[in-house]
Amino acid sequence: MLGTLAAERAANDIEVLSRAGLTVDEFLDEARAVLGTVVPHLAACIGTHDPVTEMLTSGRKFGDLALHDASDPLFAILEYGGAESTTFSAITQAVGMRAAGLGDEGSSVRLDRLIRPMFGYDDELRLAFRDGAGLWGGIALFRGSDDRPFDGREVAWAAGLSGAFARGVRVGTLAQLGGAPMIDTSVDGPAVVIIDAADEIARMSSGAQQRLLQLGEAADSTDPIGTVYALVTAARRMVATPDAPLPRARVRTRSGIWLVLHASPLSACDGVTGEVVVTIEEARPSEVVDLVVAAFALTPRERDVTAMVLRGAETRDIAGTLHLSAYTVQDHLKSIFDKAGVRSRRELITKVYLDQYLTRNDQPVGPSGWYLPG
Repeated sequence: MLGTLAAERAANDIEVLSRAGLTVDEFLDEARAVLGTVVPHLAACIGTHDPVTEMLTSGRKFGDLALHDASDPLFAILEYGGAESTTFSAITQAVGMRAAGLGDEGSSVRLDRLIRPMFGYDDELRLAFRDGAGLWGGIALFRGSDDRPFDGREVAWAAGLSGAFARGVRVGTLAQLGGAPMIDTSVDGPAVVIIDAADEIARMSSGAQQRLLQLGEAADSTDPIGTVYALVTAARRMVATPDAPLPRARVRTRSGIWLVLHASPLSACDGVTGEVVVTIEEARPSEVVDLVVAAFALTPRERDVTAMVLRGAETRDIAGTLHLSAYTVQDHLKSIFDKAGVRSRRELITKVYLDQYLTRNDQPVGPSGWYLPG
């Protein structure tokens, strides 16, 4: 039975943690422990997502899930292949599989093909980390056949934490990261990984292994290839919709480096091969501006104003373009400065472009949006 006092205390603790300026790892470790005091579970899996594209950017496994890295390709297929109705992208806040009537055989592809046969669990509670900017991540909790299923009260209580978890990941994404990189980061240019039709790595370009190690800095106890498989599955699905944008994800490593990943299906002269090429490279500042701005929790109109400020527009130009009065623009700017923790346009631009590139903050950014030679 869900205790009211304990549940209120735990929700307050997670709310406080979400505002404490912790890194993503610190927040998720502590918040999951608090969550477990109210909703006990045998194992858990936590992922972070690019809030704009909703692609997986990192994964953390707890309990004996850490022994199941070989399941990552199947997870990606079920999450991004279109066969499952309770993906993190599909749920609004939270869902308990048995509580929603999806626990019986044939009700959920994920339970039938992954959770029961490979993990040995019998029920799952999923919580999506959402706010106005999008999906920042999600957590899956598991119970076995000897445990009682997650009930409606537990699911409802967990749903109420969606915004707090989103805030914690959002704040952690932009947390200042100190110290030297955990690995050698001297990689020149983009790297390419080709995944074949059997979900095996067929070929890699020079530097690809190093890029994967950089990508692994953003994950904890899981193979960074999980993010690659998510992109691969999404790329294969887009074959049926040629005009769909290429799947992409932006990842910030613990060393402060931003990486951007793109995936595209490969074709031969005689048709689709099933192969997918994944490109991994250091992100240009312009490629992560919308993610950084989203992390400030701005309203849609404030994001519009910020975008124009970052392009150097004056108040008069902003007002004319957005059909606002100059006074309204100033009100929006005041709110933006408060949320971003700055006092001027110059400080806002510095925070967006420079503070998020700590490993290169001694190099100026040129007109192309990339760093000028040192």
